[in-house]
Amino acid sequence: MARLTPIDTAYFKSERAGDFAVIGSAVPRSDARAHVTGRTVFFEDMAPPEMTHVKIHRSTRHHALINRVDVSGALGVPGVLRVITHQDVPNNWYTVLRLIGVGPDDEPVLAEDRVLYRGEPIVAVVAETEDAAREGAARVTVDYTDLPAVFDVEEALADGAPIIKQAGANHFAYEGHHCRRIRFGDVERGFAEADRIIEGHYSSSPIEHAPTEPTGCIVVPQGDGRLRIHTNTQAAFFTLDNTALILGVPPTSLRVVGGTVGGGFGGKVDVIVEPLACIAAMLTGRPAKYVYSRAEEMQVSSPRAAERISIKDGVMDDGRIVARKITLYVDAGAYSRHSPYGTTKAAAHMPGPYTIPNVHVDAYCVYTNRTPSSAMRGFGVTIGDFALESHMDRIARELNMDPLRLRLKNAYRDGDMKAHRKIASGTALVEVIQSAADLVGHDLPPEYRAMSSTERPEG
Repeated sequence: MARLTPIDTAYFKSERAGDFAVIGSAVPRSDARAHVTGRTVFFEDMAPPEMTHVKIHRSTRHHALINRVDVSGALGVPGVLRVITHQDVPNNWYTVLRLIGVGPDDEPVLAEDRVLYRGEPIVAVVAETEDAAREGAARVTVDYTDLPAVFDVEEALADGAPIIKQAGANHFAYEGHHCRRIRFGDVERGFAEADRIIEGHYSSSPIEHAPTEPTGCIVVPQGDGRLRIHTNTQAAFFTLDNTALILGVPPTSLRVVGGTVGGGFGGKVDVIVEPLACIAAMLTGRPAKYVYSRAEEMQVSSPRAAERISIKDGVMDDGRIVARKITLYVDAGAYSRHSPYGTTKAAAHMPGPYTIPNVHVDAYCVYTNRTPSSAMRGFGVTIGDFALESHMDRIARELNMDPLRLRLKNAYRDGDMKAHRKIASGTALVEVIQSAADLVGHDLPPEYRAMSSTERPEG
């Protein structure tokens, strides 16, 4: 029987006594001692014999046709063993979200006849040493025909914009619609009945995760024909299944060994390095290591998506919001990755934790010739919260109203119908605001102190 650690014992004692001895206390991280003493094992601590190294020749264009790829220079570098092109990838087209039914497969593991962003992988070079692989990748030459590029989400959706996706549109389609939509009540009638209209526009730039440890893996062929993948992925089974699909092999032929992630924040849930390292190991019969340089981590790993959000509210002079219309654009970059899901999350988070009788939301997942974006710490919600709460402060200023009272007046209560036609429950927002006011010494009148998340005040 496993023995309880002192932390475990403290937890169970607190549960029995009801005194929360752990919650609210400083509890040491379970992995802290190994980190500070240098005993934590990362994937790069692996050093299998005869390990090869993989480096990538990447696109120097934002949008272009590939006329010709010449790998002879790479093959002439001493120590270079193989050059991998898209023809060596059994199933070259994929999207990581296909495991949950999101399609189509819109991204190549290695570019075929075109590139859609600067830094897109075209050729992988496998060599005896990292320096030889890097030199080999640098000696690959590509002949391009440049195509018009688009870098702005609204320009990408405008009439006459260059179409960059082979599907024929610069947006992801949600059940046949051009965007993820919410329709609740009659927003135009709400605007007509409102005392005033208050509008705001909010935006963010892409945000790089900048982990201490760059993305990478080491793949080791096993005697039974399986491949053992040592990786710093944040999603071991996601990596296992997607890699198996790309390689065209059963998942049982792969073994993913996870472990410590030297900084992730969502940036290591894409399946980018493992398939190519596996192919290198299969072609050479030797272990293969593929890890981003710091420059690659900053340039081509998926950032948090840039977003652009416009909010138009119909507001009564007493602070009640009676209509809210939101147009939201998520810049997916060149390929889908996790952005269609992030856009759905963004739409699901609207119109915020407030009960508003008339709501209209259009949330677009837009493709541009920028680095593909993906997951990062609450993606789809974080930037939306910034916009929503900045807008609530804007309303408060225009009404000359206490921003906490504005939020309390509009906060959803248990039993309210949300814009997604779900009944709110366990809301507690009113009590959280009241407690926050106490913590900072913010005075609230008695009628606001008396408010509760379990009942809505009259009027």
